[in-house]
Amino acid sequence: MADQSGSAPTLGAASVGSAGLVRQVLRSLPWVVAALFVLAALLAPVLAAYDPIDAVGGPMQPLFSQGHLLGTDGFGRDQASRILYGLRPMLIVSLGAVALALVLGGAYGLISGVHGGRVDWAMMRGVDILMSFPLILAAILVLAALGASLLNLTLAVAMSQLPIFARLARALAKGEAARDYVMAARAAGFTQAHIMLREVAPNLLRPLLVQATSVVALAALTAAALSYLGLGVRPPTPDLGYMVREGQELIFIAPEQTVLPGILIAVFALAVSFCGDQLADRETGGAGL
Repeated sequence: MADQSGSAPTLGAASVGSAGLVRQVLRSLPWVVAALFVLAALLAPVLAAYDPIDAVGGPMQPLFSQGHLLGTDGFGRDQASRILYGLRPMLIVSLGAVALALVLGGAYGLISGVHGGRVDWAMMRGVDILMSFPLILAAILVLAALGASLLNLTLAVAMSQLPIFARLARALAKGEAARDYVMAARAAGFTQAHIMLREVAPNLLRPLLVQATSVVALAALTAAALSYLGLGVRPPTPDLGYMVREGQELIFIAPEQTVLPGILIAVFALAVSFCGDQLADRETGGAGL
């Protein structure tokens, strides 16, 4: 009896330790996956066996064919190499667009929230007008006006995400503007610019960065959708969204041509979304996974 009662706490501690290890692995997995995507894109010239644009074999070679792990497309281009290079536009556009939207939208919301009154009302009506358009439609209108290119795609996606940061920054800035330290700065005679940049803005940075992590997933999906519509990077430059479009005509012959790029887009968006959720839980004191 003594042995049985003595072993129970040991088993319970082992069970709790195993559960904690599994929880830690699950929490780390999204970050590892996102990091692998970034590394694969950065190291594409090293990892890719072939030039992604040149025909290097017979067209439509199957998966695991000799010299072509993921086969070749309809033009004889190595599919694995094209996928590695195709990660680059998605990452450049999603990360670049979110960074641009964070800076511009954050500054817009900061000015609106700190000034208040008629300035706030007028500036927010502009955001409301922009938000009345579906995000993808707003991006399409920008690309229709500027033309399809990697830079214009980044600007279009940034424009579609800008209202998210503007509204969040404005709400945060209004809350900070009513606090005692801002009142004291105004009473001391500091200018409005000083109050915005030196007093309020530093307190907005952390929640805006947490929001930015979550928005990267939406930006990646928007960029992929625009590329699928032919409004992204111009062929033959590889891009995952456009590769989904190219492969859909062969869906019944070689489904991997469109399924694999689509899965990678979804996995990246899901991993980044989980990363954003974890940061948001940490910011609000939630437990998360």
